[in-house]
Amino acid sequence: MANITKILLAEDEPALGLIIKESLETRNFKVLLCENGEIALKTYQTNTPELLVLDVMMPKKDGFTLAKEIREIDETIPIIFLTAKSQTQDIVEGFSIGGNDYLKKPFSMEELIVRMNNLLNRTKEQKHAEILEIGAYNFNFPKQILQYKNEEKTPLTHREAHLLFHLTKNKNSVLDRSLILNKLWGSDDFFNARSMDVFITKLRKKLKQDANIEIINVRGFGYKLIC
Repeated sequence: MANITKILLAEDEPALGLIIKESLETRNFKVLLCENGEIALKTYQTNTPELLVLDVMMPKKDGFTLAKEIREIDETIPIIFLTAKSQTQDIVEGFSIGGNDYLKKPFSMEELIVRMNNLLNRTKEQKHAEILEIGAYNFNFPKQILQYKNEEKTPLTHREAHLLFHLTKNKNSVLDRSLILNKLWGSDDFFNARSMDVFITKLRKKLKQDANIEIINVRGFGYKLIC
């Protein structure tokens, strides 16, 4: 018998929420459906979901606020936003507060399921990853922590940790831009490419204490972590 994966779905449109719930439950998912952000937070606190699917525009507590509060409790649970918004700043905000992926409405159930499975597989990969050395830094990928020598530990977001993990695994070699965008963002479109650039800038700042470390842009190909 296949394992059942527990998902928390926060969606205030009753018809859409029911369609998603019924579709997922035919694919070995158990869905905890919540009609607003307040109920979703309480449901999260009393259950142990493995992934969150959050509508951005919800009454009482919106998806971004809910994600921020959950990230204070759990830094690793995968979060997918469902949104009618398509402006770059909204997408970047979603990623910056700890979201791992987003889907613009309307979307196909097949695409949602593929993105969910990709995130669940990456989470399993994270739990089995080792502590990596990047120059004078120790990078604890499972705990999403970067530490320079014996100084204060710097927490990383879920997406920062995964991006740095792939850069480190390919250090001194070019990490293909399109490949990593499809793997971590689900698509290599313009909005995702802009978001990735923001995360690269953040990682450069967090690695700046070691002058021998550099993340360079290889125009037309991708990025290279040199150390």
